[in-house]
Amino acid sequence: MNNPTSYLRLGALALFWGASFLLIKLGLEALSPTQIALGRIVLGALTLLAICAVRGLRTPGDRTLWRHVAVAAVFANALPWVLLGIGEQSVESGLAGVLNATTPLWTVLFGLLAGREALPPRRAAGLLLGFLGVLVIFAPWQGSGMLGWGVLACVAASASYGIGFVYTGRFITGRGTPPLALASMQLTAAIGFSVLALPIDGLRMVHWNPVALLAVLALGVVGTGIGFALNYRLIGDEGPTTASTVTYVMPVFSVLLGWLLLGEQLPLRVLLGMVIVLLGVALTHRRTSGPSATGRLRAFFRRGSGIYAELATNHPAK
Repeated sequence: MNNPTSYLRLGALALFWGASFLLIKLGLEALSPTQIALGRIVLGALTLLAICAVRGLRTPGDRTLWRHVAVAAVFANALPWVLLGIGEQSVESGLAGVLNATTPLWTVLFGLLAGREALPPRRAAGLLLGFLGVLVIFAPWQGSGMLGWGVLACVAASASYGIGFVYTGRFITGRGTPPLALASMQLTAAIGFSVLALPIDGLRMVHWNPVALLAVLALGVVGTGIGFALNYRLIGDEGPTTASTVTYVMPVFSVLLGWLLLGEQLPLRVLLGMVIVLLGVALTHRRTSGPSATGRLRAFFRRGSGIYAELATNHPAK
């Protein structure tokens, strides 16, 4: 890396986003999945709007751009964050983080279906290897019952991220709007959709649990707001390819935190499947080069394999 402090930023980002699965798990002690999603979106949007105000960034009033941002907000924020909350009601936080590592594979797959991606042999092998890793995690031949509704919700969240990022790369990024402004626009739009989702399970009293409420506060302000801002600082300093390596570290943090703080235990088969998935992600990851940072950033969003590095712009939370 060009800047030594980028290592610290990358580590902090992986910790913030890897810890989000633990924070969701803790938040479920007091709030429903839709309440957690609404809370993190509102807090994240307020944090990003404050950062934009400090930096003098304004959100554009282009109605067409706002319509596209609203679509991306559904698939890359509101829907997956509700699904993750639903999934973690029955799935351990470490496993949720492992399943979320499949997001780059879904992004490449949907990019292929949308005609936005090429499929050279290396990337085809990466897709096959990645989904083989998912099969190892589920191990349907063992009849372990792991393939339940919670797991399916987590996988659906990863697939939703993939749709959101492909849509973002096609209709939103590379049009001159600063990424942080786009991020704040998207989270602002996501507030409306998360409010509409409240009737699913959110029209109930919030249980008083200080730890759970503080977890949601940290999830929104740190994991969603500050995490996205930190991510864009990394993209600006080191480029999107380097920033996207957070993809490989995030699930490690989610597994370790779940084990250390919640006493979660993942079978060796699941850990092996995680390694296989990350190897598949690495194979689908294409390096880009170009004379300008703007060109590299545009190629990064179209590529879709560095999913977490673009989580805010849609890339987490995320």
